Amino acid sequence: MRRTLYGPEHEELRATAREFLQRTVVPRMDEFIADRALPRDFWLEAGKQGLLGLHVPDEWGGGGSDDYLFGTVVGEEFAKVSASISSCYGIHAGVVAPYLVELTTDEQKARWLPRFCTGELVTAIAMTEPSGGSDLAALKTTAVRDGDDWILNGSKTFITNGYGADLVVVAARTDPGKRAKGITLFAVETGMEGFTRGRKLDKVGQTESDTAELFFSDVRVPDANRIGDEGMGFIHMMERLVQERVGAAVSNTMHARQILDETIEYVKERKAFGQSVGSFQHNKFKVAELVTKMDVTQAFVDQCILAHAAGELSTADSAKAKWWSAQVQNDVLDECVQLYGGYGYMNEYRVARAWRDARVTKIWAGSNEIMKELIGRDLGL
Repeated sequence: MRRTLYGPEHEELRATAREFLQRTVVPRMDEFIADRALPRDFWLEAGKQGLLGLHVPDEWGGGGSDDYLFGTVVGEEFAKVSASISSCYGIHAGVVAPYLVELTTDEQKARWLPRFCTGELVTAIAMTEPSGGSDLAALKTTAVRDGDDWILNGSKTFITNGYGADLVVVAARTDPGKRAKGITLFAVETGMEGFTRGRKLDKVGQTESDTAELFFSDVRVPDANRIGDEGMGFIHMMERLVQERVGAAVSNTMHARQILDETIEYVKERKAFGQSVGSFQHNKFKVAELVTKMDVTQAFVDQCILAHAAGELSTADSAKAKWWSAQVQNDVLDECVQLYGGYGYMNEYRVARAWRDARVTKIWAGSNEIMKELIGRDLGL
């Protein structure tokens, strides 16, 4: 089905992103997998191509666009190449960017945003804790006021870009007597005494992405590094999780679509019993089901993109997009592995890596079960 949300300018940017990925990423995938991280030259080159600060005001070195679709069209191209590289890019350019653009002072913008856009300052966001999971209101990391500073203690885990990030947006409890209303956000920077990182986490999939544990031991964070209002951190996060979840839906959907397209070409060419594998009725029907499921999912996600671009996407609808796209992505990729047969279980085939990479999408950005809880609450249940 023809998509109608993108115009010529969006497609020009898509071509720029595609060229960057084919030149800078695709030939080096084995290197990224071995290092379990993206090198700094990846970020610097993405910055040169104008891909990191699309929605950062031009006065701070960004593209200055207020059109959300420019971000999604680049996100789609990243997802086609690698779900894990898409997640690293998306955390920096799609998730952290709104915090630094919308919640910071002019002094903070001048300090961080120009380097954010060039790739000299790579970012991450640290919400999840070892004991907390999706329950952000129960976080245990604390920040205690000490004059013009805050003393930060605690730990975070499963942090994408965490090992190499130069600046991490950290959620900490500043009022022990409150849950959601006692949380504040801070920018913790590399080199702050007491801020350390654990090992790069050994994950089932998403091998190219840098995922780490973070530790804070009496880290002295200046109040000048506080992001947003004191005690408003939970609300700040909830307001921006809508964008994180629709961004996840964009990536989930395009990742599955790309691998499905490759699978269709494979079953056309692969022969068994004297005919193409795709011509067997079962496989033909299965592919028809998968393509239809992807088309229907894409149509809903496209409407969510447009709604978010207009400032109208609700928390419930973003939750629907996130959980549904993650479920469809996993279902489709599992069937793609089956259609490849034994080759689908071999790491040399993209379908095998994609299948592993997709599994986490039902867990992060709020588990699918939490998404259903949000939708149920919206229905008054």
